[in-house]
Amino acid sequence: MPTKKTLAPKLTRGRTKRVLKVSGVATSVGSSYLWEALRKPFRSVDDHEKSLLDTHIRNAMKIVESSTELKGAFMKLVQMLSMRDDILPGEALDVLSVVQSQVPPMAYSEIRQQLVSELGGDPQDLYASFEEDAFAAASLGQVHRATLLSGEPVVVKVQYPGVDETVEQDLRNIEALLKTFTLIGRDVMQQEMDYAGVVGELQERLSEELDYENEARNARRFRKMFRDDPEVEVPSVYAKLSSRRVLTMSFLDGYPFADILKEGVDQELKDWVAIKYYRLVWRQIFDFGVLHTDPHPGNYLVSYHPRLGMLDFGSIRVFPAKIRKAYLAMAVALLEDEDDDLGGALLDLDFIGPDDDPAPMVHIMKIFCEPILQDRDYDPREYDSMEKTMEMAQIGFENRIFRAPGHRLFLGRALVGLDSYLKQLGTVTNYHQLFAECVDAAR
Repeated sequence: MPTKKTLAPKLTRGRTKRVLKVSGVATSVGSSYLWEALRKPFRSVDDHEKSLLDTHIRNAMKIVESSTELKGAFMKLVQMLSMRDDILPGEALDVLSVVQSQVPPMAYSEIRQQLVSELGGDPQDLYASFEEDAFAAASLGQVHRATLLSGEPVVVKVQYPGVDETVEQDLRNIEALLKTFTLIGRDVMQQEMDYAGVVGELQERLSEELDYENEARNARRFRKMFRDDPEVEVPSVYAKLSSRRVLTMSFLDGYPFADILKEGVDQELKDWVAIKYYRLVWRQIFDFGVLHTDPHPGNYLVSYHPRLGMLDFGSIRVFPAKIRKAYLAMAVALLEDEDDDLGGALLDLDFIGPDDDPAPMVHIMKIFCEPILQDRDYDPREYDSMEKTMEMAQIGFENRIFRAPGHRLFLGRALVGLDSYLKQLGTVTNYHQLFAECVDAAR
């Protein structure tokens, strides 16, 4: 007997309702940590740590449950948190990561209304066929399969009706929850969290991702960037069936990236994906200074050839030429073990100021880049991200290193995603040599 399809409710609108929901989550999360702090003096260290971990898990689940109803900015925040192993322990991140793959779609009646409003006609008239059931659903919109009148298969990305109305509301109210995580970072993870920076970043990213015309431009840019690489596929955009809230692109067939990460997949294919994705990331940084900053597995697929397909271009960061060149100079300095040149690059990138001693930041960078400094076959699982993050945070705290240039946030997300995928794919190879090849090709 077929199971009944679960549909997402309409977006919770109205400032008061969203304030109550977000504030309720923040209050609940904050109160649970306060209760843990009050009980700490009466417990053993082991009991306290176990109870604290349980609290992390419960709070992560509360956030997940709230995000599936609120969607929009709140869900985007949860997705961001699920990539931040410097804020919460791995067990809690595992719960948050559920948001990335379990987003219920919105009813077709709502989606159809949006299509009519944006494209000026009924989807059944604009397309030869249009599947009412969503092919995929995300925080800001969902994707449907369709066929053009000329016969080409396409995908149609439709923004949820009213989601742009809730973004500013969520941004004004989400700070309470982030302030709670700031306390967690200080009291549990022993480091400071720049919640204001996260809010600012979220606001900028959402503004870009809500503009599908901007995403269309990004897709065209990436098609041009990788037109010389037959192993990378980027969909084409159909401008006449696209608008600020609707995007029609060619359909790319293949295996979802998440499926490639699973156990039982041929290791040879995993190795090809790991190396191709590795080169793809560094080429974006060093060759183009244009970076895909959302390493969500739903944004990639692997075709049968094999080829690596890129599917979503809502979160792209373009670095000024000066920043791109400085990152390339930093990479050269790391490979050549030239600390003075590395310090100069860090100054150009605003990681340090002109009066700062570069040595502590040089030390931090070498810890962060340990996998590419090992000239041997290296297993990415050797790198303990949590332990290294704590070590880098301690150096930064002791030397009062608090600079956080905006480009670092975007690059950091991309590299955290790269590290996560390499560990899941389990590819053991000489990443030092691969990195050196990417740097030499860009010089």
